[in-house]
Amino acid sequence: MSMNWKKKLLKSFKLYAITDLKKPDSSILNRIDQALQGGVDIVQLRSKRLSDNDLCRLAVQIKRITARRKKLFIVNDRVDLMLASGADGVHLGQDDMPIQLVRKIAGKEKLIGISTHSLEQAICSEKSGADYVGFGPIFSTPTKPDYAPVGLSLIKLVDKKLKIPYVCIGGINLSNLSQVLNAGAKRVAVVRAVFDNLSPKEAAQQLKQRMV
Repeated sequence: MSMNWKKKLLKSFKLYAITDLKKPDSSILNRIDQALQGGVDIVQLRSKRLSDNDLCRLAVQIKRITARRKKLFIVNDRVDLMLASGADGVHLGQDDMPIQLVRKIAGKEKLIGISTHSLEQAICSEKSGADYVGFGPIFSTPTKPDYAPVGLSLIKLVDKKLKIPYVCIGGINLSNLSQVLNAGAKRVAVVRAVFDNLSPKEAAQQLKQRMV
């Protein structure tokens, strides 16, 4: 997968799905594959609880699936795991390693995303060299219980100020997606709206159809 291919997909993507694994789950690879078939463009491996061994094994397998489907694979937080698995990039939090340092370790070809919770953080992340930013949480979400929702009104400002892609995240699902899109969002990231569904493929299809 060439760098241009990846950058092209990064510019055009609409649906980004994130795992939130609490324990090893033998069905997750099949569910990720289903989600990709349903229209997910980027998958992020996120787990605060799995062992390094489990994460590494999983990351290598997910990379195979996303490569076959010609979609992007991002690892949450862990630069070492990104390099070990051949993932396309890493997604950082505000308290993780600085973007400039990650870029030195990762090289130019890897994608670097960062979670932002204000317009100022989003602008700063772009200046620091991020390839994309996550912006939110738009609504309250159990995935990020410590963060107050930023709401819908800032989306238009972020859209106006940023040149790099931004993806809205936080409590977004089929029932409130139209509000987020009407507020100016072009891309959304979801966790439960795809992976908590009985059919991740169907869930992804329904979300993606609203975004065309």
